[in-house]
Amino acid sequence: MSATQVPFRPIARATRVRAFAGLILLVLAGIALAWFGAGQLRGETTASGLQFRTVQAGKGAQVQADDGVLIEYEARLPDGTVFDSTEGKGPVPMIPGQVIPGFAEALQKMQQGGRYKVHIPSALAYGASPPPGAPIPPNADLDFDVHVVQVVPNAAAMMGGMGPPPGQ
Repeated sequence: MSATQVPFRPIARATRVRAFAGLILLVLAGIALAWFGAGQLRGETTASGLQFRTVQAGKGAQVQADDGVLIEYEARLPDGTVFDSTEGKGPVPMIPGQVIPGFAEALQKMQQGGRYKVHIPSALAYGASPPPGAPIPPNADLDFDVHVVQVVPNAAAMMGGMGPPPGQ
């Protein structure tokens, strides 16, 4: 009798069902693990539509509206075109209460030393009226990579209580 003539016993239907159920459970467990493990990569979307993701957590308290921050950033349009950057210029000072609403909201979720990715929908950026001469088209969403170098608590009060710029 040759090896090809050895009869195989049929596999019981219950065994096939258990094997299939085990395979399905294994796939579902893998999907769940990937979903929960990628939570930090997904970030969060706020009620206003701002999308915010922490790349590297900072330390200390979150930035407040009247705090000053020194940040390094790269700003891009949705097609990837860089329209502004601090590269080669060094960090720039900002006060959250004096920038576009979406960037102010994002800054107030940041901490000193942290690195973040931010997507600002057009309605929270410049909307239909970008600054004259800016490379930003009307109704453009904006993407930022931000590194908070330093936070200066209550900097607006130290500068004489400067409020938001006109029109905001």
